[in-house]
Amino acid sequence: MSDRHITTDEAWVPDACTLPTAERPLRLAEFDRFFTAAVRGIDRLSTQHLRLRLDGAARVEELARDLTARESSCCSFFTFDLSRSDPDSLSLDVRVPAAHVDVLDALAERAVSLRTER
Repeated sequence: MSDRHITTDEAWVPDACTLPTAERPLRLAEFDRFFTAAVRGIDRLSTQHLRLRLDGAARVEELARDLTARESSCCSFFTFDLSRSDPDSLSLDVRVPAAHVDVLDALAERAVSLRTER
């Protein structure tokens, strides 16, 4: 059995997600806006580790902290780490356990596709 199922709009949602079904399209739209507006680069460091290089603006950091905190509350298998190597560089590391690699794959694919559509 896969860890994700495909909804009618072809969006992924992990089976382990506790977010109410009615709220899932709204959260997906939030991630889409975030990926489109904030992501400047994407690095897949391992099968279980994705790094998103973000716009370094303070508002992006605030949005990333809010969005990842809410996502962690419904999908507790995600580990999100936000860091700055300097005032203009912001990175979001996303990690999952081996059992949820397909969810990270879907997240990475979505981020890449939205970034290239710009």
